[in-house]
Amino acid sequence: MKSYIVGVGMTKFEKPESRDWRYPDMAKEAGTAALADAGIPYELVQQVPVGYCFQPSTAGQRAVYELGLTGVPVYNVSNNCATGSTALMMARQFVAGGLSDCVLALGFEQMRKGALGGGTDGGDFAASPVARHYGIMAAAHGFERTPPTAQIFGNAAREHMERHGTTERQLAAVAAKNHRHSAANPYAQFREVYEVDEILADKAVHLPLTRLQCSPTSDGAAAAVVVSERFVVAHGLHDRAVEIAGQAMATDTAESFASGSCVDVVGTPMSRSAARRAFEASGLGIEDVDVIELHDCFSINELLTYEALGMCPDGGSGKLVESGATTYGGRWVVNPSGGLISKGHPLGATGLAQAAELTWQLRGEAGPRQVPGARTGLAHNIGLGGAAVVTVLRKG
Repeated sequence: MKSYIVGVGMTKFEKPESRDWRYPDMAKEAGTAALADAGIPYELVQQVPVGYCFQPSTAGQRAVYELGLTGVPVYNVSNNCATGSTALMMARQFVAGGLSDCVLALGFEQMRKGALGGGTDGGDFAASPVARHYGIMAAAHGFERTPPTAQIFGNAAREHMERHGTTERQLAAVAAKNHRHSAANPYAQFREVYEVDEILADKAVHLPLTRLQCSPTSDGAAAAVVVSERFVVAHGLHDRAVEIAGQAMATDTAESFASGSCVDVVGTPMSRSAARRAFEASGLGIEDVDVIELHDCFSINELLTYEALGMCPDGGSGKLVESGATTYGGRWVVNPSGGLISKGHPLGATGLAQAAELTWQLRGEAGPRQVPGARTGLAHNIGLGGAAVVTVLRKG
């Protein structure tokens, strides 16, 4: 059965502790906005998958109770940085499988200031979900006294530069583009515009990555209402409906670790596999896509994802971003929201915020950041440990 997004909502993404709110407040704001966008009451919702990483068990229920106490099933979802898109995928599966006609996918995060530990802090490293990933990195590059997540992606950048001649300016061009895009997004955590030279001159986190090339910790929430075709017809939601034309999740395989390369360890094989299957399910290809929201947790990951999605050959991503092909006036517009680097990255909300941005884009409701004539969009959300979710959206 076909499934459609008919309502989306999100909060502004904020620096942790900068606003007097808690995760139930965030969830209520985003969920209420999504239901209002769809024009339906919470009482029509039949199931609710809820994504988050840093709150306690059953925080999903605590959040959803702010929308209503109807007794419907609430599922708590945690899949690292791919948590939001995992909640969206569960919602689609409930609808596509005929189990429900109306599902609310919700994601939120209330985070602490400072860099993430990458799952390696505060316990037994050998039992860490990412022990294998960081073990590969340490064998190839050693382990430095820099934030672990930035370190593993920074080392992927070093490998890409060595293999393909990618330059620091090309990496910085990704961040410059996304900061420029976020200036038009009222939901973005950062709205300042930075030029390539300013980005290169910023504080180093793990070279070649500077602070302005790294996604920040963030507070915020996002939500999407996913429904069946018969629900669209019954409630007259044709004008609101955006079809989930194809979607796939991939997790790590032997290929992720066989090469000993950080490029593979940070998820390139997963992204490639998920993209291939999402395109097959949709009957579309990257050449059919107009607008893309992808997981630029660090500038290098945007370049790696260009290659995994088939936007350019392996090693060609630096030249692709430098050419202007991934911004307004180019072949695709990538991260019109500002992406994770500038919009912010509350882990549980990120994948659903991508879905919200693409829904607005495909409806023609994105205001000053609207991609002209956008009819097909793609969301890419990845988490170390690992999971990659690719979603192809189409305005019917």
